[in-house]
Amino acid sequence: MSEPQGSEGTTQRLPVIEKETGTGGEYEAPPVPAGERAEAGDSGRFWSARRVPAGIVALLLLVVAGAFLYDVAAVRADRDALAWRRDLARQLAERPLDDTWVLVGAGVAAALGLWLIALAVTPGLRAVLPMRRTHPDVRAGLHREAAAMVLRDRAMEVAGVQSVRVRMRRTRADVRAVSHFREPDDVQADLDATLADAVRGFGLTRPPTLSVRVTRPVRKG
Repeated sequence: MSEPQGSEGTTQRLPVIEKETGTGGEYEAPPVPAGERAEAGDSGRFWSARRVPAGIVALLLLVVAGAFLYDVAAVRADRDALAWRRDLARQLAERPLDDTWVLVGAGVAAALGLWLIALAVTPGLRAVLPMRRTHPDVRAGLHREAAAMVLRDRAMEVAGVQSVRVRMRRTRADVRAVSHFREPDDVQADLDATLADAVRGFGLTRPPTLSVRVTRPVRKG
Protein backbone atom coordinates (compact mmCIF):
# COMPACT_ATOMS: atom_id res chain seq x y z
CA MET A 1 0.00 0.00 0.00
CA SER A 2 1.38 3.36 -0.94
CA GLU A 3 0.10 6.69 0.35
CA PRO A 4 -3.63 6.02 0.94
CA GLN A 5 -5.63 9.21 0.49
CA GLY A 6 -8.75 9.61 2.57
CA SER A 7 -11.69 11.58 1.27
CA GLU A 8 -12.75 14.76 3.02
CA GLY A 9 -16.19 16.16 3.57
CA THR A 10 -19.14 15.95 5.87
CA THR A 11 -21.52 13.04 5.92
CA GLN A 12 -24.95 12.62 7.45
CA ARG A 13 -25.64 9.46 9.38
CA LEU A 14 -28.65 7.52 8.15
CA PRO A 15 -31.01 5.65 10.48
CA VAL A 16 -30.17 2.02 11.17
CA ILE A 17 -32.81 -0.62 10.41
CA GLU A 18 -32.77 -3.72 12.57
CA LYS A 19 -33.64 -7.21 11.36
CA GLU A 20 -34.63 -9.44 14.22
CA THR A 21 -32.72 -12.70 14.61
CA GLY A 22 -32.41 -15.23 17.35
CA THR A 23 -29.12 -14.03 18.79
CA GLY A 24 -28.81 -10.39 17.80
CA GLY A 25 -29.42 -7.79 15.18
CA GLU A 26 -28.30 -7.80 11.57
CA TYR A 27 -27.95 -4.45 9.88
CA GLU A 28 -27.10 -3.18 6.46
CA ALA A 29 -24.82 -0.27 7.19
CA PRO A 30 -25.44 2.93 5.19
CA PRO A 31 -23.30 2.96 2.05
CA VAL A 32 -20.03 4.77 2.35
CA PRO A 33 -20.26 8.09 0.49
CA ALA A 34 -18.21 8.03 -2.68
CA GLY A 35 -19.11 11.44 -3.99
CA GLU A 36 -15.68 12.91 -3.52
CA ARG A 37 -13.89 11.38 -6.49
CA ALA A 38 -10.32 12.26 -7.30
CA GLU A 39 -10.01 15.07 -9.81
CA ALA A 40 -7.31 13.16 -11.68
CA GLY A 41 -9.82 10.43 -12.56
CA ASP A 42 -10.56 6.96 -11.22
CA SER A 43 -8.18 4.12 -11.90
CA GLY A 44 -9.38 0.67 -12.86
CA ARG A 45 -8.18 -2.64 -11.54
CA PHE A 46 -4.53 -3.57 -11.72
CA TRP A 47 -3.51 -5.89 -14.55
CA SER A 48 -1.71 -9.06 -13.60
CA ALA A 49 1.56 -9.92 -15.30
CA ARG A 50 0.43 -13.58 -15.28
CA ARG A 51 3.98 -14.86 -15.33
CA VAL A 52 3.03 -18.45 -14.47
CA PRO A 53 0.59 -19.03 -17.39
CA ALA A 54 2.89 -17.16 -19.76
CA GLY A 55 5.87 -19.22 -18.59
CA ILE A 56 3.97 -22.51 -19.00
CA VAL A 57 2.81 -21.63 -22.51
CA ALA A 58 6.29 -20.46 -23.51
CA LEU A 59 7.87 -23.66 -22.15
CA LEU A 60 5.40 -25.90 -23.97
CA LEU A 61 5.90 -24.00 -27.23
CA LEU A 62 9.67 -24.24 -26.81
CA VAL A 63 9.56 -28.00 -26.26
CA VAL A 64 7.18 -28.68 -29.17
CA ALA A 65 8.96 -26.33 -31.56
CA GLY A 66 12.36 -27.73 -30.56
CA ALA A 67 11.21 -31.32 -31.15
CA PHE A 68 9.81 -30.54 -34.59
CA LEU A 69 12.84 -28.45 -35.53
CA TYR A 70 15.18 -31.28 -34.53
CA ASP A 71 13.20 -33.82 -36.54
CA VAL A 72 13.02 -31.60 -39.62
CA ALA A 73 16.77 -30.98 -39.42
CA ALA A 74 17.36 -34.76 -39.11
CA VAL A 75 15.27 -35.45 -42.20
CA ARG A 76 17.13 -32.73 -44.11
CA ALA A 77 20.35 -34.51 -43.13
CA ASP A 78 19.12 -37.71 -44.87
CA ARG A 79 18.13 -39.40 -41.64
CA ASP A 80 14.84 -41.11 -40.92
CA ALA A 81 12.10 -39.12 -39.23
CA LEU A 82 11.45 -39.92 -35.61
CA ALA A 83 8.92 -42.63 -34.92
CA TRP A 84 6.52 -40.34 -33.01
CA ARG A 85 6.28 -37.90 -35.94
CA ARG A 86 5.62 -40.68 -38.44
CA ASP A 87 2.97 -42.13 -36.15
CA LEU A 88 1.41 -38.70 -35.64
CA ALA A 89 1.25 -38.06 -39.39
CA ARG A 90 -0.34 -41.48 -39.95
CA GLN A 91 -2.91 -40.95 -37.21
CA LEU A 92 -3.88 -37.53 -38.58
CA ALA A 93 -4.24 -38.97 -42.07
CA GLU A 94 -6.26 -42.06 -41.12
CA ARG A 95 -8.52 -40.96 -38.27
CA PRO A 96 -11.89 -39.42 -39.27
CA LEU A 97 -12.95 -36.04 -37.92
CA ASP A 98 -15.69 -37.57 -35.78
CA ASP A 99 -13.25 -39.88 -33.99
CA THR A 100 -13.42 -39.67 -30.19
CA TRP A 101 -9.76 -38.84 -29.70
CA VAL A 102 -9.88 -36.17 -32.40
CA LEU A 103 -12.88 -34.56 -30.70
CA VAL A 104 -11.20 -34.78 -27.31
CA GLY A 105 -8.01 -33.18 -28.62
CA ALA A 106 -9.99 -30.43 -30.33
CA GLY A 107 -11.95 -29.76 -27.13
CA VAL A 108 -8.79 -29.53 -25.04
CA ALA A 109 -7.17 -27.18 -27.56
CA ALA A 110 -10.30 -25.01 -27.66
CA ALA A 111 -10.48 -24.89 -23.85
CA LEU A 112 -6.82 -23.87 -23.60
CA GLY A 113 -7.37 -21.21 -26.25
CA LEU A 114 -10.40 -19.77 -24.45
CA TRP A 115 -8.44 -19.80 -21.19
CA LEU A 116 -5.59 -17.85 -22.77
CA ILE A 117 -8.03 -15.37 -24.32
CA ALA A 118 -9.72 -14.87 -20.94
CA LEU A 119 -6.34 -14.24 -19.32
CA ALA A 120 -5.47 -11.75 -22.05
CA VAL A 121 -8.64 -9.64 -21.79
CA THR A 122 -9.23 -9.67 -18.00
CA PRO A 123 -7.21 -7.62 -15.49
CA GLY A 124 -6.68 -10.19 -12.77
CA LEU A 125 -5.23 -9.20 -9.38
CA ARG A 126 -8.63 -9.41 -7.70
CA ALA A 127 -6.96 -9.20 -4.30
CA VAL A 128 -5.75 -5.63 -4.94
CA LEU A 129 -8.29 -2.81 -4.52
CA PRO A 130 -7.44 0.25 -6.65
CA MET A 131 -7.11 3.56 -4.82
CA ARG A 132 -7.96 7.03 -6.09
CA ARG A 133 -5.32 8.67 -8.23
CA THR A 134 -4.22 12.06 -6.96
CA HIS A 135 -1.36 12.22 -9.46
CA PRO A 136 -1.60 11.04 -13.09
CA ASP A 137 1.73 9.22 -12.91
CA VAL A 138 1.18 7.40 -9.62
CA ARG A 139 -1.11 4.44 -8.97
CA ALA A 140 -1.71 2.82 -5.61
CA GLY A 141 -3.54 -0.28 -4.49
CA LEU A 142 -4.61 -1.84 -1.21
CA HIS A 143 -4.63 -5.58 -0.63
CA ARG A 144 -7.93 -6.93 0.60
CA GLU A 145 -6.23 -8.80 3.45
CA ALA A 146 -4.66 -5.57 4.67
CA ALA A 147 -8.00 -3.76 4.43
CA ALA A 148 -9.71 -6.54 6.38
CA MET A 149 -7.02 -6.35 9.05
CA VAL A 150 -7.51 -2.60 9.41
CA LEU A 151 -11.28 -3.00 9.72
CA ARG A 152 -10.81 -5.74 12.30
CA ASP A 153 -8.46 -3.59 14.38
CA ARG A 154 -10.77 -0.59 14.18
CA ALA A 155 -13.75 -2.72 15.17
CA MET A 156 -11.91 -4.13 18.19
CA GLU A 157 -11.42 -0.56 19.43
CA VAL A 158 -15.19 -0.15 19.86
CA ALA A 159 -16.29 -0.62 23.46
CA GLY A 160 -18.24 -3.81 24.00
CA VAL A 161 -16.80 -5.76 21.08
CA GLN A 162 -15.50 -9.14 22.16
CA SER A 163 -14.46 -10.60 18.79
CA VAL A 164 -14.68 -9.63 15.13
CA ARG A 165 -14.56 -11.55 11.87
CA VAL A 166 -14.13 -9.58 8.63
CA ARG A 167 -14.50 -10.88 5.10
CA MET A 168 -13.36 -8.33 2.55
CA ARG A 169 -14.53 -8.57 -1.04
CA ARG A 170 -14.10 -6.22 -3.99
CA THR A 171 -17.49 -4.55 -3.54
CA ARG A 172 -18.57 -5.60 -0.07
CA ALA A 173 -17.14 -5.90 3.42
CA ASP A 174 -18.91 -8.37 5.72
CA VAL A 175 -18.24 -7.72 9.40
CA ARG A 176 -19.46 -10.10 12.11
CA ALA A 177 -18.95 -8.90 15.66
CA VAL A 178 -19.77 -10.36 19.06
CA SER A 179 -20.65 -7.98 21.91
CA HIS A 180 -20.56 -8.99 25.54
CA PHE A 181 -21.33 -6.15 28.00
CA ARG A 182 -23.13 -3.53 25.88
CA GLU A 183 -26.41 -3.61 24.03
CA PRO A 184 -26.06 -4.81 20.43
CA ASP A 185 -27.86 -1.69 19.16
CA ASP A 186 -25.29 0.61 20.78
CA VAL A 187 -22.37 -1.48 19.55
CA GLN A 188 -23.94 -1.53 16.09
CA ALA A 189 -24.19 2.25 15.94
CA ASP A 190 -20.56 2.70 16.99
CA LEU A 191 -19.37 0.07 14.53
CA ASP A 192 -21.26 1.70 11.67
CA ALA A 193 -19.61 5.04 12.30
CA THR A 194 -16.13 3.65 13.01
CA LEU A 195 -15.99 1.27 10.05
CA ALA A 196 -17.51 3.77 7.61
CA ASP A 197 -14.80 6.24 8.60
CA ALA A 198 -12.14 3.53 8.17
CA VAL A 199 -13.39 2.66 4.69
CA ARG A 200 -13.37 6.31 3.67
CA GLY A 201 -9.81 6.52 4.92
CA PHE A 202 -8.75 3.78 2.49
CA GLY A 203 -9.19 6.22 -0.39
CA LEU A 204 -10.55 3.53 -2.74
CA THR A 205 -12.02 4.37 -6.12
CA ARG A 206 -15.03 2.17 -5.35
CA PRO A 207 -15.53 1.98 -1.59
CA PRO A 208 -17.12 -1.35 -0.62
CA THR A 209 -20.55 -1.53 0.98
CA LEU A 210 -20.47 -2.41 4.67
CA SER A 211 -22.61 -5.23 6.01
CA VAL A 212 -22.33 -5.37 9.80
CA ARG A 213 -23.93 -7.90 12.12
CA VAL A 214 -23.69 -7.83 15.89
CA THR A 215 -24.61 -10.85 18.00
CA ARG A 216 -24.38 -11.98 21.60
CA PRO A 217 -21.89 -14.70 22.57
CA VAL A 218 -23.33 -18.20 22.57
CA ARG A 219 -24.03 -19.40 26.08
CA LYS A 220 -22.58 -22.78 26.97
CA GLY A 221 -24.46 -25.28 29.03
